[in-house]
Amino acid sequence: MPQPETAHPVSEIIAQRIEALFGQPITELEALADSTPDATLLAALTGGHSDLVLAERTIAFQLARLRELTAPDREIGRFAAGHILDCARRIAEAVATRDTCAKNTGAVLAGLRRAPAPDPEPAMPPPPAAPAPAPSRTR
Repeated sequence: MPQPETAHPVSEIIAQRIEALFGQPITELEALADSTPDATLLAALTGGHSDLVLAERTIAFQLARLRELTAPDREIGRFAAGHILDCARRIAEAVATRDTCAKNTGAVLAGLRRAPAPDPEPAMPPPPAAPAPAPSRTR
């Protein structure tokens, strides 16, 4: 499948939100997620982003193919009609996949916030209070 010429807005938005959350470029985050042996939230987010990118590439490819098949100078016969129908079906499936991935990944990202950076020096605990004087027992 050919690479898209321009970035797709939905996958770009999701990538920017993941990058903002983790503070690193998406390519570095994907490499980190791939090198982590256990399933992690980062792996789920980068996997969702990868699925989203694949769906957008599929839409672009099938749309280009559909335009080619329906060009004004092209005759539409029985075989071409089947190919047109197949392209339309694949576009519909890819759009549904894109929308589902965007919704699910976006919902997870909406529930996450970047944690503040830790203080460079831990705060000193307050000094202990001075003991209260004992009451006097004189009369």
